[in-house]
Amino acid sequence: MPHIVVKLWPGRSEELKKKLAERIVKDVVEVLACGEEWVSLDMEEVDPDEWPEAVYRPEIHGHWDRLYKKPGYNPLE
Repeated sequence: MPHIVVKLWPGRSEELKKKLAERIVKDVVEVLACGEEWVSLDMEEVDPDEWPEAVYRPEIHGHWDRLYKKPGYNPLE
């Protein structure tokens, strides 16, 4: 607890993804007051052409009530 999934377009270096993961985990540990051993994080690369149907429609569109950070774009328009 918790498990975090970051979905992003391909092309970021492993170094950059590791840096992002470290920062996210650090903040989660601090804010939730839990040990780092309780946090897991996955990064899933999604092709930009597949993003609208693989990510936006099932995980963002229509889920406004549970999004704590809403996107400023809509690829379905």
